[in-house]
Amino acid sequence: MQPRDLVEHALGRLLEHDMAGFAGLWAADGVLEFPFAGPGYPTRVEGRDAIREYLRDYPNLLDIREVTAKTVHETADPAVVVVEFTVAGVVVASRKPYELSYIAVITVEDGEIRRYRDYWSPLAAAEVLGGVEELTAAFAGGARG
Repeated sequence: MQPRDLVEHALGRLLEHDMAGFAGLWAADGVLEFPFAGPGYPTRVEGRDAIREYLRDYPNLLDIREVTAKTVHETADPAVVVVEFTVAGVVVASRKPYELSYIAVITVEDGEIRRYRDYWSPLAAAEVLGGVEELTAAFAGGARG
């Protein structure tokens, strides 16, 4: 699968709340990184199984219903794409609307994600979830944003 196709497939898994399928797109030793993670939050999750566990409860936190914006940028390296996207849905606990933008730098090898650098704003996520305490509780409870 080419990087652009993998992006479409990954976003489809998110919309279907299929976190096992989403995590299954990673190579067995693939890496999920969070360069903007705050203190006490993970900066790196290594391996498909660990990524699957990390993402397992995400649908219990956020009910993503649509991708409202998406731009895929190809790079000089054909294995790497940069994706700007915005998702919208509902915060499960509060039933309040949710909309947040992300930038992902994704490296694909042999049709699998080798490295996914997820750039998102913890402050924006905290605001959407109702505060820093709610964001911290989401991380402590297993569901990640």
